[in-house]
Amino acid sequence: MANARWRFVSVVYALYLTSAVLGSQDLMAKMTKGFTRVVDDCKTELNVGDHIMQDMYNYWREDYQLINRDMGCMLLCMAKKLDLMDDQTMHHGKTEDFAKSHGADDDVAKKLVSVIHECEQQHTGIADDCMRVLEVAKCFRTKIHELKWAPSMEVIMEEVMTAV
Repeated sequence: MANARWRFVSVVYALYLTSAVLGSQDLMAKMTKGFTRVVDDCKTELNVGDHIMQDMYNYWREDYQLINRDMGCMLLCMAKKLDLMDDQTMHHGKTEDFAKSHGADDDVAKKLVSVIHECEQQHTGIADDCMRVLEVAKCFRTKIHELKWAPSMEVIMEEVMTAV
């Protein structure tokens, strides 16, 4: 009987962890969609070509190499347009509010800010703003994948198709 109870508790806990991960994946997809609403404005403002859309579309793919400086400039522009920047770093309070406005609870929002801050700290020595933001974005992507919070490509495709 104790063994059956233990299995039940294990299954419930596994379901809880799965729902937490899926919830975080959904959150990241919603935040991605919210973040990309300023893509066209920044694309025009920076006068970057359509190649930037390939980088934007593939951002969450771990095997996709983000090497284009323009992508860093786009992300910087987008963050500024969404009022998430404080000088040349992410404004922690506003970033936390952005996450919450897309469904994050306090703990998840704080974790996202913590990840961004950690990535920023790793790349403070890069003088070029666009390259620094690109490296921070790559670091963020890696850490979100480690947490198993990255949205699936199916979810991204669904978000892209509904936005069109």
